[in-house]
Amino acid sequence: MSSLSTVHQLIERLIMVQRNRGPPQVLVREEEIRAVLTEVREIFMSQPMLLEIRPPVRVCGDTHGQYYDLLRIFEKCGFPPYSNYLFLGDYVDRGKHSVETIILQFCYKIVYRENFFLLRGNHECASINKMYGFFDDVKRRYNIKLFKAFTDVFNTMPVCCVISEKIICMHGGLSPDLTSVASVMDIERPCDVPDRGILCDLLWADPEDDVQGFLESDRGVSYLFGEDIVNDFLDMVDMDLIVRAHQ
Repeated sequence: MSSLSTVHQLIERLIMVQRNRGPPQVLVREEEIRAVLTEVREIFMSQPMLLEIRPPVRVCGDTHGQYYDLLRIFEKCGFPPYSNYLFLGDYVDRGKHSVETIILQFCYKIVYRENFFLLRGNHECASINKMYGFFDDVKRRYNIKLFKAFTDVFNTMPVCCVISEKIICMHGGLSPDLTSVASVMDIERPCDVPDRGILCDLLWADPEDDVQGFLESDRGVSYLFGEDIVNDFLDMVDMDLIVRAHQ
């Protein structure tokens, strides 16, 4: 896009549906989307795989194409930049308005790159998108090449964030391969989501009350992990809290 003012204009069009109570599907031209994707990809690549931020920040879970819910969050908690945000992934699939949901969040990332943060979820992945709706949505409204451009961006997104050196955030959970927080920085980008390993577990793993240690997940991907794993990890990294989404 030619300037931040152009992105601001797109944001205004996207949030106008909340004010007018109109249909949430907003006409966003393909060339506008491509420009947003190009810019936000550069920003993601310029920032680390492991983000380190300071409060105040509002931490939010899955939005899954629920565009009105996203707008309601901003309406209740403050539109950027009046509130800082960290979203924990899963912006697309399931809901009916994934394009609007992800593009608005990417626009805010472009304009407020140091105040608006987006982690990758397990649904920011081409193979999952082909099963749960985002691929079909983009193909129907635009074309397959544009879907591939979205995938190129998803493959650059950060996967973990530390707040004030005491709170660690991710979409999924812990990994038996996560021996230090710094090991997140060793994940090379761009990257698809592998079937196993740290990246897979950060996006897919789940805590479970009745589990000790790590147990293969009934999802068929990654692990379930117990309270003992949580406590051991927090002691190892000298942190107080894990914040995650996914469920």
